[in-house]
Amino acid sequence: MAEQPALASPESISEKRQVPLDELALFFLRLGTTAFGGPAAHIAIMEDELVRRRKWLSREKFLDLLGASNLIPGPSSSELAIHIGYLCGGWRGLLIAGICFIVPAALMVAGIGWLYVRFGKLTATAGILYGIKPVVIGVILQALWSLGRTAVKTTFLGFVALLSLVLSVFGLHPLLLLLVAGAVACAPALRTSRVSFSVLPVLTIGGGILTTTASFSLLSLLLVFLKLGATVFGSGYVLLAFLRADLVTHRGWLTDAQLVDAVAVGQVTPGPVFTTATFIGFILGGIRGAVISTVGIFLPAFLLVAVSGPLVPRIRKSKPAGAFLDGVNVASLALMAAVTWELGRASLVDTLTVLVAVASSIGLLRFRVNSAWLVLVGAAIGLITSVVHLR
Repeated sequence: MAEQPALASPESISEKRQVPLDELALFFLRLGTTAFGGPAAHIAIMEDELVRRRKWLSREKFLDLLGASNLIPGPSSSELAIHIGYLCGGWRGLLIAGICFIVPAALMVAGIGWLYVRFGKLTATAGILYGIKPVVIGVILQALWSLGRTAVKTTFLGFVALLSLVLSVFGLHPLLLLLVAGAVACAPALRTSRVSFSVLPVLTIGGGILTTTASFSLLSLLLVFLKLGATVFGSGYVLLAFLRADLVTHRGWLTDAQLVDAVAVGQVTPGPVFTTATFIGFILGGIRGAVISTVGIFLPAFLLVAVSGPLVPRIRKSKPAGAFLDGVNVASLALMAAVTWELGRASLVDTLTVLVAVASSIGLLRFRVNSAWLVLVGAAIGLITSVVHLR
């Protein structure tokens, strides 16, 4: 899509649509309150709602923002929400989208943390998850189909996507995989263009804040989560490894059992999985600890998107840099596909869950049913099934 030459601001790209801030806030509040299933599901729901239904941005621009989000450390779906907020509402939109997406989940997790500290165990949620997980699989498959048709523009990019999927299966680090895919995709363009890539390293900067003391304090808690938010690439599952190494093994602030419970809370609540930090903060420091840990792990995402967001249109204007971003986009979808396979193995455990996943996929692809309604239906099926089994 051609740029409007009269608009000089980096954020003023031709496909930008100014969205009322109240609409932006309401959408991301609803997403943060109802979006179960982790980053892949959040990305799928944003694509369904904002690209297909509301047309706030094109599928091409959505893919560019997804690629940029994957190239910086922190929670990818939260950073995608922040990017979209910046595109649709400028700096105020950036803050509104991110805060509205994160805060509802953080409040829920803090409430569960209070119950956990008081009663020492979590309320059973197996029935709800049983019904929701197969719906999430359907939502992700729909997004992969829609985004894949746009991202895989050529046979060569199809090869890059397949290569990325194979590398992901063999366990290549997500960041390295994205960089390899981008390098392979831009190699042909480099033959015909002399363009500096000085803009690209900005997207991969992740500063680290070192903390060496093992004694607990609110300041050390803040520094730990600032470090994690600024250095951890990938999903909540990657965060789990970092949390165990830092908080269980190195510092001894948590037990393995407490960490497993914290990750479970992040999985069973809607919104960003990184709100696991809120639960840990509440266990360690009460309500102040919950606030500090939440701010610490999400603040780097806002700062990194604020730096990288204006650069995305400039990257797309450059042929080699645009090809690099195309490679990152298809690699991002390959990572989603690999995650979906693992989620499917854990979620589709019997005939009913397979039927729910298939019905959800058909409802989304053929009849364009709103994914939020499907999640509610899945939760109801899970509750009914659990009640029947108890009898």
